[in-house]
Amino acid sequence: RVSIGGRWRPRLRFPVNSAPEPLWQPSERDVQNSNLTRFLHAAERVSGRAFTSYDALHEWSVTQPDAFWQTLWDFTEVAATRRASLPLLDGEQFPGARWFHDAELNFAENLLRFRDERPAIVSYLETGARSELSFSELYRQVAALVPALRALGVGPGVRAAAWLPNTAQTIVAMLATSALGGVWSSCSPDFGVEGALDRFGQIEPAVLFACDGYTYNGKFIDTRDKVASIVQRVPAIRQVLWVDVLGLETEGPTLTEVSDTTVTEVEFTPMPFNAPLYILYSSGTTGKPKCIVHGAGGTLLQHLKEHRLHTGLVRDDRLFFFTTCGWMMWNWLVSALASGCCIVLYDGSPFHPHPGVLWDMAEREQITVFGISAKYLSGIEKNEIRPAETHNLDALRMLVSTGSPLIHEGFHYVYRDIKADMHLVSMSGGTDIVSCFVLGNPNQGVFEGEIQSPGLGMAVDVWDEDGNPLRGEKGELVCTRPFPSCPIGFWNDDHDARFRASYFERFPGIWAHGDFAEITPNGGYIIHGRSDAVLNPGGVRIGTAEIYRQVETIEVVAEAVCVGQEWDGDTRVVLFVVMQPGTVLTDTIRQEIRSRIRSHASPRHVPAVILSVDDIPRTMSGKIAELAVRDVIHARPVKNTSALANPEALACYEDLPELMS
Repeated sequence: RVSIGGRWRPRLRFPVNSAPEPLWQPSERDVQNSNLTRFLHAAERVSGRAFTSYDALHEWSVTQPDAFWQTLWDFTEVAATRRASLPLLDGEQFPGARWFHDAELNFAENLLRFRDERPAIVSYLETGARSELSFSELYRQVAALVPALRALGVGPGVRAAAWLPNTAQTIVAMLATSALGGVWSSCSPDFGVEGALDRFGQIEPAVLFACDGYTYNGKFIDTRDKVASIVQRVPAIRQVLWVDVLGLETEGPTLTEVSDTTVTEVEFTPMPFNAPLYILYSSGTTGKPKCIVHGAGGTLLQHLKEHRLHTGLVRDDRLFFFTTCGWMMWNWLVSALASGCCIVLYDGSPFHPHPGVLWDMAEREQITVFGISAKYLSGIEKNEIRPAETHNLDALRMLVSTGSPLIHEGFHYVYRDIKADMHLVSMSGGTDIVSCFVLGNPNQGVFEGEIQSPGLGMAVDVWDEDGNPLRGEKGELVCTRPFPSCPIGFWNDDHDARFRASYFERFPGIWAHGDFAEITPNGGYIIHGRSDAVLNPGGVRIGTAEIYRQVETIEVVAEAVCVGQEWDGDTRVVLFVVMQPGTVLTDTIRQEIRSRIRSHASPRHVPAVILSVDDIPRTMSGKIAELAVRDVIHARPVKNTSALANPEALACYEDLPELMS
């Protein structure tokens, strides 16, 4: 879009007759009043340039990164005890660039900047229990917990781990830890002992926040024995602080019992911009998870940018994202407190007691921004859930989808059966950067199957195997310039050897993200799956998402996983499907699947073998574990089954006679 005489109009890239029509377009008034437009004008004042399009603003943000990130700092009014003398040093080094190197701030102070009586957190449990904290009460609860954590030795660089559900008390614990300069790391209580040990055993936390149990799908699960096992096997843990969820008796104090309610002020510890804040974990399906360390300032700036500019958050918003504490979207969601809006939490199954439970909550709480995974959208579509017919969603202005690519049909489902007049945002990034490379743009239209734009300040591109930029073809998603939310590194990684090998080995000085992607004629992005799961029949690279898109349109198929099998000196495509209850895979259905894929993808995409299985292995964050399936069908050991939410599913793929001939 371009601004002509103060009016926003479409910027035509192709002849009118050939350009696809957007599924949604912002109104002229919405564009003029958006946070992104206000920031554009601020950037024009700083740069002395006129930005006639988002592309022009984006180009400035990546070619003048010091000016862009300093402008963002000022625009979002970052609370800091010391400003940086220069926003960027060694900007030509990647990794190695130093952002705001002499600035000092506290992450928690920025999230607790609002202290009024507006609601800050609304929290739901699957049981229907609801609680609410105002910004002032949130601040008081953090203030009351800080002295206890300080007495336990929590301070700069000291780790605190959490094995907790997604509730307000978890956020209080995180904010109290970061207020002291401590380092926070969390996973959800459905992790098994080995999965938690693979994570917490590496970082050796001084304090463990744990729950007595949790509820999921109508079941009450006691976690006390699991917690005891972790404490016994991680000697660094000095104290367990319990969160009472099920009302079970615990050996040790609860957060409520250690909190000193006579303390009403938080003494925030000033920390360097790049001081460690979070430790997040890779999926760990190929070995122990990598412990990815993220800095306080980079995380804060990146989230402020994504929330204020790309999501358009204002104080009147109510932001919900369905997540657990083991997924980076929890960290992303919590940061929205810095924008002063209310965040809505939900812990439990999104299908219990019925598939529309989250939409009941959306209507009741007047949620304005609703975040979910693409898998969830596929699930409710298969269950024929049509919130547009059953719920009043007048307040809803944006739906955000991530976790896996949102297929073209998913876009149509959202606009047909959820809400027609709404900004649909598909976004992609990851735990690696605790944020996004490509995401929404409130000033532009939404096109079917496409992520709208690269993030401001993110020099995103798609390259071929030789490092040449691609347009309209599939290749490697890369980032060619430094950005503040680049990880500090991996925990206990000598000379950053594993960190560099993970992201910079393929193209030196360039971040290779591991996604198979494409830039569209509209300037949008399509993610076709992970590069390491790309199929290669006959030397043609195929993203698994291209096949899933077609298979998911077959009503009798619940879900699928697709892998490549080494066969006769080449690779053949093998598709496993989970059938809907009461149906079986027949030759007629196989033919329907193949015909659909051949007609709507290509003959190369057609699976050589299609088999029915009872279950599909997934990581703890719900992503399909394609590499684990690939290892099993090749009789190779899966290196870390504790990283899977349902490792028993791997048995479905062992010794299948259909794959022997």
